Amino acid sequence: MTKIRTLIVDDEELARKNLEFILKDVCPQVEVVGVAANAKAAKKKIESENIDLLLLDIEMPNGSGFDLLESLEGQIDFKIIFITAYHEYALRAFKFSAVDYLLKPINSDELQAAIAKVQPGQDVESKEKIDTLIENISKKGGVMNKIALPSMEGLQFVELDDVIYCESQDNYTQFFLTDGKRIMVSKTIKHFEELLDPDRFFRVHRSNIINLRYIDKYVKGEGGYVVMKQGARIPVSRRRKEGFLQLFQLQ
Repeated sequence: MTKIRTLIVDDEELARKNLEFILKDVCPQVEVVGVAANAKAAKKKIESENIDLLLLDIEMPNGSGFDLLESLEGQIDFKIIFITAYHEYALRAFKFSAVDYLLKPINSDELQAAIAKVQPGQDVESKEKIDTLIENISKKGGVMNKIALPSMEGLQFVELDDVIYCESQDNYTQFFLTDGKRIMVSKTIKHFEELLDPDRFFRVHRSNIINLRYIDKYVKGEGGYVVMKQGARIPVSRRRKEGFLQLFQLQ
């Protein structure tokens, strides 16, 4: 069994010991090669140890987990799983940025599932993914500007203002962008309905979510349809018509 060389970073000694205990119990493939209580100590460990995985607490005194990552020079050549007690808004930032995270207190089943996805020597975190997370999590009011989309080519980072609409393709979702590009994503449209800001995006049909800023006009009918500024015609289902018109106080 190939061991996953792991560094644990958390300012609370009890939390570090508890995490080590759970790893030893349910993740025999993990080898804890070091622990650190702050960003400065963690950086030294990272520079001296060849690690495959960083289990990183975010909120720490004298430098957060993000401060640690920003201090590292060059490409991050290991996998990161964030450990957080953050509130719901911050969790949306993790989902938008396609990073792995675990909530405190640590659940052994969730930890085991997260570790099972780690491939030593293959899993690394791209700088763009981390930058996207830091950008999203720093936004006031929970407004996200960028989303990481897992496509066949890998992660593609897209400004939300560049998304005209999304269309369901069975268990996939296709994104239509302002520059004419299309991105097929390996997640369902329901996933994005729950993730995207309802003040900016609206699911007008079981197959479509639209960016409200790109609506050109609404054509009445049994359900009717919207014409997007780039010319696409998107149907509005009968059961979603009322909620859609309420957005514009047109009832």
